Amino acid sequence: MNTLPGQLWQRLVEAFGRTALPDVSLSELAVVLLLATALSIPRATWRYFGLLATATHELGHAFAALMSGQRLGGIRLSLDHSGTTTSYSRGRLAAVWSGFWGYPVPALTGAALVWSGFNGWGPAALTAGSLTLLLSLLFVRNLAGFLITVCAAAAGAALVFFVPHAFTGHVAIALGLALLVAAVRDVIKLMHVHFRRRDRLASSDAYLLYRSTSVPSFIWIALFAAVVGASWVVAWQPISAILVAGA
Repeated sequence: MNTLPGQLWQRLVEAFGRTALPDVSLSELAVVLLLATALSIPRATWRYFGLLATATHELGHAFAALMSGQRLGGIRLSLDHSGTTTSYSRGRLAAVWSGFWGYPVPALTGAALVWSGFNGWGPAALTAGSLTLLLSLLFVRNLAGFLITVCAAAAGAALVFFVPHAFTGHVAIALGLALLVAAVRDVIKLMHVHFRRRDRLASSDAYLLYRSTSVPSFIWIALFAAVVGASWVVAWQPISAILVAGA
């Protein structure tokens, strides 16, 4: 295992082991929350971080389609944060299932990263995420999507291979919180489309679900928000413990 490939393989295997629980102080938590907000709110940083949120959104559609036995046609991502996932199904229920799991998945992923980071599984979570992004390249159908996915996977791999595993848990917590903030931003943006930018309804998952089921769009938006809110509740449990301990 002295060769570079051998060392990288050993590092990859080790990444799936549990590390010591990270000691997150109240001051670090404040910095992480500010960092998560800084990545997902200002336009300058959202221009780049939002691409990861969009990729996660479309992967939610894609995996839901595969889970329900659909044939996945492909994923397209654009630099303007738009994306489409094409799947083929003979059943309406399967199509509705895959259509739903777009907006909730960044929040679910964020909650999983936060939980993993606090419980010593940060390296494993980041490794699994990077491998998932690499596998998704099989379904990416445009150059922008390929570049976005490769860059995201490369960033995750760099963290796994070159950052000490003891520190990776802190990174997973920060990234998870950033995705949770991004999920809230995206749901608010979706609501804005339905209330003020109705000329863009054709691109709304909630509107497409309404067209498929006759269930009003606002109910689908409420369901998206409920899953995002539940993800925040899960992620907030270890955070609240730190807040209470530091009070």
